Amino acid sequence: MLNYKQLYYFWNVAKAGSITRAAEQLHLTPQTISGQLAELERSLGADLFRRTGRRLELTSAGKMANEHAREIFQIGNELEQILKRGSTEQSFRVGVADAVPKSIAYQLLAPAISLPEPVKLICYENKLERLFAELAIHKLDLVIADQPLPSELGVKGYNHSLGHCDIAFYAIPELAARYREGFPRSLNGAPFLLLGDKVAMQTALLRWFQEQDIQPRIIGQFDDSALMKAFGKAGAGVFPAPAIMEREIQKQQGAELIGHATSVVANYYAISVERRLTHPAVLAVSNAAKQSVFGKQ
Repeated sequence: MLNYKQLYYFWNVAKAGSITRAAEQLHLTPQTISGQLAELERSLGADLFRRTGRRLELTSAGKMANEHAREIFQIGNELEQILKRGSTEQSFRVGVADAVPKSIAYQLLAPAISLPEPVKLICYENKLERLFAELAIHKLDLVIADQPLPSELGVKGYNHSLGHCDIAFYAIPELAARYREGFPRSLNGAPFLLLGDKVAMQTALLRWFQEQDIQPRIIGQFDDSALMKAFGKAGAGVFPAPAIMEREIQKQQGAELIGHATSVVANYYAISVERRLTHPAVLAVSNAAKQSVFGKQ
């Protein structure tokens, strides 16, 4: 069984960068910590540090151990604080795929922090593959994504549809006026900004271009939708976004609607380890999606 005292010493050495500094902070002798680290490495069967000059560097195994140690002691600290306050506040850990627009994620998650029973919302943004892995080992309560959990990943989880909306095209007023007339044929040859290949709606959007016999001039492709919109705001080209974001885009990017690709749909999912949603915060997210975010279309 893992010795958590040894793990705690290791974690402090990793933060301090040397056994001597960690010993000073923990009010222990360097010999004590050095001996405990050696015991930990023997029990794990892996070297956690390599010496570079006077400084210790983490090995690949050490980096992995350090990440888990940080999470373990962070959770322990949260538990201690909760018990000291006598609070019933629970953490609600949500992974948000980087392809999901932040404003949509906010609208979905905001009701979770307004529940009668207090919930501490902890959000992580990452690539879907990483989030699915975290869900599989129960580090996350929920993943909000623009595509369902693929069955071939072998991760046990359930897809709960939150809603969908059309994709629309936007541009600064000068470009919008030029390409609005004769839409969608007007987009042929138009300067265009697109999202990365891993964004779910991208494949459908490219198929729509083919169906309409449209060949836009691709100026740039972006993994981050906020960066794409920043280029759109500067007038670099036409860009796609969920139709429910029209008011926000007009206000923040100063862009105007050109038209809708009604056959191209952005879908959003809540992915959980529950077949039937029971967690109050997850239910709040699901209800918000159906009643206000996508239900108002």
